Amino acid sequence: MPARRSNLALLAHLCVSLAAVARGAAATSYSVVDYGAVADGRTNCAGAFLSAWDAACAAEGPAAVVVPAGEFLVSRARFSGPCRSGAVTVDIAGTVLAPVPYAGVQLWIVFQNVDGVAINGGTLDGRGQAYWACRRAGGGSSCPVATRSLTIYRSRNVLIQGLTSLNSAGIHVTVQSSTGVAIVDTAVLAPGDSPNTDGIHIKQSSDVTVRNARIGTGDDCISMVEGSSDVWIQGISCGPGHGISIGSLGDTPEQLAVRNITVRAVTLAGTTNGLRIKTWAKANSGIVDGVAFSDVVMRDVRNPIIVDQNYCPGNVSCPTEGSGIKITNVSYTDVVGTSATPVAVRFDCSPSRPCTGITMRNVRLSYGEQPGAAESLCRNAHGVAYGQVVPPNCLADQEMLCYK
Repeated sequence: MPARRSNLALLAHLCVSLAAVARGAAATSYSVVDYGAVADGRTNCAGAFLSAWDAACAAEGPAAVVVPAGEFLVSRARFSGPCRSGAVTVDIAGTVLAPVPYAGVQLWIVFQNVDGVAINGGTLDGRGQAYWACRRAGGGSSCPVATRSLTIYRSRNVLIQGLTSLNSAGIHVTVQSSTGVAIVDTAVLAPGDSPNTDGIHIKQSSDVTVRNARIGTGDDCISMVEGSSDVWIQGISCGPGHGISIGSLGDTPEQLAVRNITVRAVTLAGTTNGLRIKTWAKANSGIVDGVAFSDVVMRDVRNPIIVDQNYCPGNVSCPTEGSGIKITNVSYTDVVGTSATPVAVRFDCSPSRPCTGITMRNVRLSYGEQPGAAESLCRNAHGVAYGQVVPPNCLADQEMLCYK
């Protein structure tokens, strides 16, 4: 663990240094206004944004794309690299608006194949209300695709700092097939009933840091799926939402491992889940190995600690093969607070691939205001407990134990 902490601290320092260089006196500024952008919230400025990016990306020295104060409508934009200098910032003072009623595209703002880019400040407003209304009305396949607001794809050494993401139609921030990404001092906000509006989604990426974020959405505040490794999450306030999740995993064959995940100093309030690992009950193979949750505060959370290897949203035609995802070496340390349901700790693990190496240390969860009323449930879950553990530890060698 100390080595991982050192690596991530070095990553954060590197990203901040890159941003500082690009913002320095030698940086050349390219304002989107100079390329025709109009801050009226109605004129499509996508072309101007891309032209400013192309100029900055082609610059020989450090360069900055500048989005001044005001509202800028952008239909969609894909900012591609690699850039010549490798030190480009996007400094946003205003608000970037998605088209309404919906963009009708899967990805709205994309940075791909970049190395050493910093995105600073500003607001991305996905204006997803019309899309959510279609979903709530049962539109199903007649609704357009859920547009994701910001995607970092096939990139390295990217810093996102001080950004606010509002009302994305779908996932707010996606990090995919990338390494060395730091997301710090951010706010991700959408109503609790907005469907599938994950806050930060990490896939097939390594050395990712999420630090000091306020996240409230209609889905997972942070989700980590296949191929997520060496992820450090710290100083997160989550709620509303579905908590901090690993998964879902195992819906398709041969998924990449999830390894070395650290979640510490987080608060979850009024969420449907707290710390969750979820897999489908399919025989598809995979592994979750080395997850550390620590210094966590729960406030009225429905499922504070949950491993669900029978994940099946909607409970329709659910698979029953037994999950082939191996979950091992997961620790919960100094987790305190209140559960909104009697079962505060639930380890519902696979009969074919039982959970192993679970550690509980100083876990104190109560059901509402009733001390001692919370319950724990374990199926196919093996591990040890240290210190005070409330509700009492149910990890054992037996297939199922349930204590109050």
